[in-house]
Amino acid sequence: MTHRGLGISAISTEDFRHIARKKLPRQFFDYIDGGSYSETTLRQNINSFAQIELRQRVLRDVSHIDTSTRIFNRNFDLPLVLAPVGLAGCYARRGEVQAFLAAAKANIPFTLSTVGICSIEELHRSDPTSFWFQLYVIRDRKYALDLMQRARAAGCDTLVFTVDLPVLGERYRDKRNGLSGGTNWLGSFKRAVDFARHPAWIWNVAIRGRPFTFGNLQQAVPNANSLSDFKRWVDSQFDASMTWKDLHWIRENWSGNFVIKGILDSEDARKAVEAGADGIVVSNHGGRQLDGAPASLSVLPEIVDVIKGECKVFLDSGVRSGLDIVKAIALGADGCMVGRAWAYALAAAGEKGVAQVIKILKDEIKVAMALTGVSRIQDIDRRILRNR
Repeated sequence: MTHRGLGISAISTEDFRHIARKKLPRQFFDYIDGGSYSETTLRQNINSFAQIELRQRVLRDVSHIDTSTRIFNRNFDLPLVLAPVGLAGCYARRGEVQAFLAAAKANIPFTLSTVGICSIEELHRSDPTSFWFQLYVIRDRKYALDLMQRARAAGCDTLVFTVDLPVLGERYRDKRNGLSGGTNWLGSFKRAVDFARHPAWIWNVAIRGRPFTFGNLQQAVPNANSLSDFKRWVDSQFDASMTWKDLHWIRENWSGNFVIKGILDSEDARKAVEAGADGIVVSNHGGRQLDGAPASLSVLPEIVDVIKGECKVFLDSGVRSGLDIVKAIALGADGCMVGRAWAYALAAAGEKGVAQVIKILKDEIKVAMALTGVSRIQDIDRRILRNR
């Protein structure tokens, strides 16, 4: 996929990142791309994969590579889930719908964020394929219950409950570019100039992509007129008092698959299983919360050893290629959640971009499998890694 005028042929996640940087206003690109504080954990997430070496094997029959896998009694074409990404409808016109349609055609799960621009119902109207729904820890339990009921009514069979946001991490990029508010007149002027430099985005997304609101939260904030109005409500809903006991309330009110996202400690992984989780996501929120926390990949093996197969284990944070996915599976993950990769691709080329990045990841998985001598996902284990 070549993009005229940019001189870039998108053949990797990094290519899509460069295109997204060109096409998006700075504050929205920074929201996708940035992490908290000095972004040490964000960098470590990526670097940790580079430290894992694959064991190349030859003269094995790899003439047929099967990338399919089974997750929660459903067959999917890849061990890949499109992770929840907030504000995706700010990257492309009705962005969550476009990404969902690409995922549905590729037969992989898509996860809708609570703070997506498109609502649960809009996704369901666009395609009857089931999708996953992500829910935050929010103070208004009645509204949380309403969101779960709406998700079930739309055919969602999997709830992804994010637990690593009792407070919001300090994201310096968002503060500097004004997304978090608080800019002076000069900052507001610079932001206006930056938006003016992206007329295609203004026309295709800000104007043609209306309504430009958090679709799932319109009932909670009925008088909201802007994203800032919604943001104030969302910020007030982070519940630092929630404990493991509260998860039993979620389990009691959700009859589908229950996945807890944001696990980074083996003791917490064990508690998640005890709370009734059908799956966990080993994640540091893409380096966007606690800077200085370990890379997700580095704690994956110990968590897998503690879980002992009692629930599904997904790896999130730092996944940028199909080779990364193979490495994570070799270390015990059942699959990977990918967020930034599809967000970059969505910003670059909409549904076609997301479809292309999924294909890129699939092709990279197939090459990695062939050159490590395995032909099925279930045959990937630590034996394909060096010194493991």
